[in-house]
Parts: sequence; structure tokens; C-alpha cells
Amino acid sequence: MSTLEVPGARLYYETHGSGPVMVLITGAPGVADVYRALIPQLAARHTVVVYDRRGFSRSHLDGPQDYGRRLETDADDAWRLIEHLSADPVIVFGASSGATVALELLARHPSVVRTLIPYEPPALRLLPDGDKWAAVFSEVYDLYLREGIEPAMRAFRERTFAPSDQQHMARAPRNDANATYWFEHELRQYPPAPVDLVALAPHADRVIPAAGRLSQGRPCYEATLELGRHLDRDVAELPGGHIGFITDVPAFATELMRTLAHVAE
Repeated sequence: MSTLEVPGARLYYETHGSGPVMVLITGAPGVADVYRALIPQLAARHTVVVYDRRGFSRSHLDGPQDYGRRLETDADDAWRLIEHLSADPVIVFGASSGATVALELLARHPSVVRTLIPYEPPALRLLPDGDKWAAVFSEVYDLYLREGIEPAMRAFRERTFAPSDQQHMARAPRNDANATYWFEHELRQYPPAPVDLVALAPHADRVIPAAGRLSQGRPCYEATLELGRHLDRDVAELPGGHIGFITDVPAFATELMRTLAHVAE
């Protein structure tokens, strides 16, 4: 458990295991703990790096933030962490808005990424009905302003994710400070953020778009299919839904490692 000073923040991070470095970037709720159950299986073959993204839990902000460039800043944080920990390019897995950050990382700093697995990025601009989903998330934010965190989170879960995801999310402990930060600075900002397909295209052979089998028909699954189509990459289907790395840990880890091994052959 360590911290890295970066411009405007102090990033909390952990390393586990040994071998090639694999960095896991979290979506909501922004903390390393969402990958806690997944780490042991991955760490059997890799040095697994997990961290709290800036503004969440143990990664404290330091001074004024440029929220107009928050996605770029999130990607730069990941870049600085990788540069700090590895002399060689690394494997990066990002889930949900963590996948959005991971794609921005590859677009901005391709030299530090060996293989990128963006898992169900909420890339609404790639969807034909992306404007509709952006409006849905704006409605959820308005509900948060009117009625608070729990009613808004319930609406978000029910409108966006598969039943298996909803059930787990409803039972998960809630951190109101993290939830508030996410509502204010991520829910409306990251899903409609453009994916820089032009910058990604030269590095498409490093990208393995991935989605949960139970997410079929849901917006993040469909966005992943569109990402694969734009980059001419097959989409890897993994066990579970949007949070299969929490609900279906053993099978998810096994399939993820198998996917990586296939790429390395």
C-alpha cells in the first residue's frame, strides 16, 4: 500500500504478486477494492496494480481541479503510475468508466500499454441511440439532486444493467462521499465523452474489447460491440454481466487469463 504524488492529487495504490505488470482501472465507485476478489487469481501470474482514482476514498485531491479535463487527467494519472512502476509496457484492464479512462490512456500514452482490455466502456457516442442514453443519465442526475443518492442509484441500476448486476449492486456497501463525487463529476461527463478512434486506430492490434455475456442488449455491451467494429477487433465475451469480475470471479478470471494467453501466442 503506497501513494504516488501526481499533479493535483496523491494516488493510493497497491501491488500484488509477481510477473508481467497488469494495471486494473476501476469505474464506479472509483476504488481498488472492487477488484479485491479478482486479485489472487491474476496475481498468480502477474504483478497486479490496483489504485483508487483521484477524488475517491484514499486518493486525495491536492488543490484546485480542472474538471473540464478530468478524463484526460485520469488517463495521465494512470500513465504516471505505470511509468512509476514499470520500465516496460503493461497490460491494462479497465471496467466501465475505468475502460473509458483506459481507452484515453492508450490514445494519449500508447508507449506504456502492451495490451488493453476495455471492459464494457459506456461509450455512448458510438451508439445509434447514444443521445437517448445520455438523456437517461441526465435524468438520473436530476433525480439525485431532487431525492438523493439511493433513489438515483436504484434508477441507474434498473435502467442500465442486467438483473444479476442489479442484485449485487443493491447489496453493496455505499460510500456517500464517493457516490457524490461520481454523480457530480462522472455520471454525465464520461459516458458521452468522445472515444478518439483516430488516435486508437494505429494501436488497434493491442486492444481486446470485452463484455459480459449477461449484458447482451444493455448499453455498455452494445457500445463495446461498436468499439470492436470501429477498430476491426473481435469482442471477447466473459462470464457474468457488467460486474462479472465481482459476481463471477473464478470463471471471469479464468476466461480473462485465457484471453490474454491467446493474444500472447
